[in-house]
Amino acid sequence: MASQPVTWNSVSKSARGLLTTMQHTLTVFGLSAVAVLALLYMNPDAAKKVSELLHPEAAAPAATPAPVVAAAPAQPVAQAVAVDQAEDIKDAKLLGTAKQQQNVTSWLAKRYRVAGDAANMLVSTAYMTAHEIKLDPLLILAVMAIESGLNPFAESPMGAKGLMQVMAKVHHDKFEQVGGAEAALNPVANIRVGAQILKDYVKRTGSVEGGLKTYVGAADFESDSGYGAKVLAEYNRLKQVARGKYVPTRTPPAPAQMVVKETAPATPAVKAGDAVVAETKSEALANL
Repeated sequence: MASQPVTWNSVSKSARGLLTTMQHTLTVFGLSAVAVLALLYMNPDAAKKVSELLHPEAAAPAATPAPVVAAAPAQPVAQAVAVDQAEDIKDAKLLGTAKQQQNVTSWLAKRYRVAGDAANMLVSTAYMTAHEIKLDPLLILAVMAIESGLNPFAESPMGAKGLMQVMAKVHHDKFEQVGGAEAALNPVANIRVGAQILKDYVKRTGSVEGGLKTYVGAADFESDSGYGAKVLAEYNRLKQVARGKYVPTRTPPAPAQMVVKETAPATPAVKAGDAVVAETKSEALANL
């Protein structure tokens, strides 16, 4: 049999038949997919099973409970957060609020007759220094007030200089960090060095009272001649001022104590020495 020649018409018919077959096949697959999607939509359990079959690696972690080991570091983390919060509260207390600093500045300016801008600079420096070395700023200001009356150029016959009356010759090593001994009359440098010395003494003695006694140079003596009491009294006044309470800028003098002397009985003779001792004890009790 002779082979029939291939014509354009036969090729065209074959192509059209192939396309028709593909269209029918795609239509069947499309309808089947729509039917499956409709079935999965109507049956969530079946959809979940199909999803697990298609993605077994994603379903496995979801089914497994979270490991208990991950929760173990929760306590140390909580403790660290608590410590950080405590440090933040302490730092905030040392820095104080703007209102507290304003109250302290205004009161000190009136009490020691210092210009407002100068008092503001001294108070700000005291607060910033206290924040850096972890010391109460009001204690620093109380020492400044008693030592120099907030006079940055004060100088004692013994060579103590500046706001906190620091002995530059004795503490020359600390002044090296702020410009040398010549910076003793620099208010900022004097506050920083004096506050650091006070902090060291308080830490060494274990108390504010002991630190003040050492600061004034009375560590080897029984008494500091009332220096610590003066500083602490000013410190307590500053704490009240910072809280917004009214505190007079002029401290009234202590009222004179009247000592009532008892008349000695006529019968026993009283020696002169015994009379002096009795009078001294009466005065001490009256001053309590």
